[in-house]
Amino acid sequence: MTSTITSQDTLPYGEFLTEDHHAIREMVRDFATREIAPKSAEVDRDARFPEETFAALGKLDLLGLLVPTEYGGAGADYRSYAIAVEEIGRACGSTGLSYAAHCSLGINPIKLFGTEEQKQKWLPKLASGEHLGCWALTEPGTGSDAAAQKTTAKKDGDFWVLNGTKQFITNGTHADVAIIMAMTEPELGRKGISSFVVEKGTEGFYVSKVEKKMGMRGSPTTSLTMDNCRIPAGNIIGQPGEGYKQALTTLEGGRISIGALALGIAQAAFDAALAYAKQREAFGQQIGKFQFIQGYLADMATQISAARLLIYHAAWMKDHGQRVTLEGSQAKLFASEIASRVCNLGIQIHGGYGYVEDFPAERFLRDAKLCEIGEGTSEIQRLLIARQLGL
Repeated sequence: MTSTITSQDTLPYGEFLTEDHHAIREMVRDFATREIAPKSAEVDRDARFPEETFAALGKLDLLGLLVPTEYGGAGADYRSYAIAVEEIGRACGSTGLSYAAHCSLGINPIKLFGTEEQKQKWLPKLASGEHLGCWALTEPGTGSDAAAQKTTAKKDGDFWVLNGTKQFITNGTHADVAIIMAMTEPELGRKGISSFVVEKGTEGFYVSKVEKKMGMRGSPTTSLTMDNCRIPAGNIIGQPGEGYKQALTTLEGGRISIGALALGIAQAAFDAALAYAKQREAFGQQIGKFQFIQGYLADMATQISAARLLIYHAAWMKDHGQRVTLEGSQAKLFASEIASRVCNLGIQIHGGYGYVEDFPAERFLRDAKLCEIGEGTSEIQRLLIARQLGL
């Protein structure tokens, strides 16, 4: 991957992006090209979480991009964040996923719903990279049915006692701060769900499984278990019963970031396929001269541009205080599905070389698939979009 910026990602996109946004893209891309991309294959092959990369991201104020300046963050907007996810994901899908999970899921619930004391305690460390964050909603047997929580939290004097297991938790092995969703009043259903901050090292809180995955292998995915895990009463975020509403708001923003991650992976696949089409020769000419290949690349470039517009539009709306339930779901759905299509065509253009690990094409496809599943499957996105249409 080179740091050359192609014409389709420097367009002004109307009023969506400013010169400051383009400057952020240049800065993140320069870092990602130098420090992230060269080890992306190794990170995937060895399923290694790149701790050194996240330490560097903290020093660049990128881990705290969305954190207000009074808590040690950069105080940037959501468009800046979407650009950062896109560029990091373009260099390495695994790193992009862990970055997005930290910023969107590990930080936003505290930033948006936490008390002043909670913000002062955790946000500066999350912003600097001293702490890594994760968010635990999904459970074994529940999947997309987020309201069907089995994990419980019961009040015991000045403590809450948590019991249960969470599954498919990004960053679980390395997170210093986990936000746990649990039932405080099971008889109330989704209105009985609350959210809590649980710190690494708390007695009765541990990683119970590390998943072996098809893609995004350098981003750890785990199960987290709470076995009579006692946390201070002040670790509840907001009031009891507000957890489900908090989760919906968190996911609304998180979908934009997963869309941006898919976009970055798709752009990387396109870049690789275009470069290969220009240098690979068959039947006496570059394969990029054949109309089939030209058609594939034209479709890929068009779909990527359309996804980028959807994502930037949703991020612009969020920056202007508007609800993005519809737009965020549309952006996530379209970007994640075109990422898989683009990556699949990238393999086709590479031919046999696309199927072997000597080239990154196969990794792009493995990584892209997660974006159709994480933070709401494509099926869930379609349901959310249909509801916003009044169906």
